[in-house]
Amino acid sequence: MTTATSTPTTPGTARRMLALARTEGLLLTRNRIAIYMALAMPLCLIGVLRQSLKSQHAQLPGGDLHSALLLSLYLTVLLFVVYYNLTAAYVARRNDLVLKRLRTGELTDLEIFAGTALPGLLLALLQMVAMTVGVAALVGLPAPRNPLLVVVGLLLALAVLVPLAALSSAFTKSVETSGITTLPVMMLTMFGSGLLVPFSVFSGPVLLVPRLLPTTPALALLRTGWLGSDGAHHPMAWWLYLPVALAWAALAVWAARRWFRWEPRR
Repeated sequence: MTTATSTPTTPGTARRMLALARTEGLLLTRNRIAIYMALAMPLCLIGVLRQSLKSQHAQLPGGDLHSALLLSLYLTVLLFVVYYNLTAAYVARRNDLVLKRLRTGELTDLEIFAGTALPGLLLALLQMVAMTVGVAALVGLPAPRNPLLVVVGLLLALAVLVPLAALSSAFTKSVETSGITTLPVMMLTMFGSGLLVPFSVFSGPVLLVPRLLPTTPALALLRTGWLGSDGAHHPMAWWLYLPVALAWAALAVWAARRWFRWEPRR
């Protein structure tokens, strides 16, 4: 893959990215499947997640049930609204030759990536805010132990999932098959992040495996910032997760730039 070498500059960069983001946002509102995945799926999972976490409540060291529920909802939003929908968006734009045409204009590669991702990221953040307010109003919610760490964990999770979506699109032939190609990352993240299945169910050296998955360090920072612990019987210090999360974000960006496809294979 060839990548553009031009360096984006402001304010032209912001103007071009916002113009592309507005177009992507309009296309998103017209995609019923994407809207369903973004809005209905997390709400449909509330009952299932609450029952699952309630049965595991005794295994949540230092954890609050409602906070754990909220973090699980965050996880579903990150996976379905950001990762899955963005993978499908990159595939759709590539197959329609939109990405190829965009590269012939003023937009740089980074602006195309970011402009395409912005509507989904904004929708995800708005959902998280609405869910936080809703859970706090309905059942009460303790304040995060370390709000700054919550923000850092969330930003690093996005920094990993967005390039992972771009990378996954390279191995996805059509929008219809995106549900298959994104499944491995989604399953590993759901059951290895520590948000849906607490680390306390793992024992000994086995716990090292989920802790080293691509999205786990960032999500462990998010959980630690909110609950004060990563959920393991022997918690790992948050500052040990930070360099691993940064390394995964850098690796995901490199892999996306290396294997991303701008047009369909002939």
